[in-house]
Amino acid sequence: MFFSIIIPVFNRPDEVVALLESICFQDIHQLEVIVVEDGSTLSCGERIASFGERLSLRYVSQENTGQGFARNHGISLARGDFFIFFDSDCVLPEGYFVALEKAIQSRNLDAFGGPDDAGAGFSAFQKAMNFSMTSFWTTGGIRGKLKNATKFQARGFNMGFSRTVFERIGGFIDPNMAEDIEISMRIKKAGFRLELVKDAYVFHHRKNTFVSFLKQSFQFGRNRVHISTYHPDAVRLVHILPALFLLGLLALPIFFLLLPSMWKIVAAVYSSWCLGVLVSATLTSGSAYIGILSLVTSIGQLGAYGAGFMRQCFFR
Repeated sequence: MFFSIIIPVFNRPDEVVALLESICFQDIHQLEVIVVEDGSTLSCGERIASFGERLSLRYVSQENTGQGFARNHGISLARGDFFIFFDSDCVLPEGYFVALEKAIQSRNLDAFGGPDDAGAGFSAFQKAMNFSMTSFWTTGGIRGKLKNATKFQARGFNMGFSRTVFERIGGFIDPNMAEDIEISMRIKKAGFRLELVKDAYVFHHRKNTFVSFLKQSFQFGRNRVHISTYHPDAVRLVHILPALFLLGLLALPIFFLLLPSMWKIVAAVYSSWCLGVLVSATLTSGSAYIGILSLVTSIGQLGAYGAGFMRQCFFR
């Protein structure tokens, strides 16, 4: 199987170098890499030129169009029979393509999505963000831990589909507002087989500050409503829960002053959730400090997502 790896990049030269380095150590030779510089002011062209000696590498630069359309540009240049998309801040573990190719062939997949994880060398805050984005205790639980792999919606940081899929349904139709989830839904509705491949995971080396993490979560909430423009069935109960979480949190003072009996019930629910996050994150990471940070990032992630969701509902 010949893989075409397509990487859109915007002002991340250091991260692209790390990603390409991890690709060089994979046990596979039938692949090409296409890096699409999407209007960056910090170009990675010179930094990655030497990888042309170790990989079949093509670098192209364009005016900024958004990551979805940058991926389309990469597809137009690709020679492979299966396209794989990575965000530029990801790093591949050893054996990624071996696990992926095995899953594609044994499960007869037309498309796939893989999860993300935090590497051992990540900072405490990066590990806390990873917990918030992947945990059962937040909306992240749908991101890579579904028991039913067929229900998974692939994300652009680690996903792919065959040339046959592309020739049937086309590429990404939105530049940067959940374009990955939209195409995942379109792939499934066209009758193709898209599933989660748990063993094809990546280390997602996020460089967010807490403020930028909140902004990103806010945008994710907006994106989910935006997808319903294309797919009215895109919004389900699980996507409304963060808005209810935020509204309940904001209503706590009102319950305390006007409905003390209700306040006790709501406060108990939030306390139980906080304890669950704290214990789960601490046990998962082996660090109470990361557990506390994870509680902060989880509250921030759910609250910001809920705010973005409500904002888009009212002003779209």
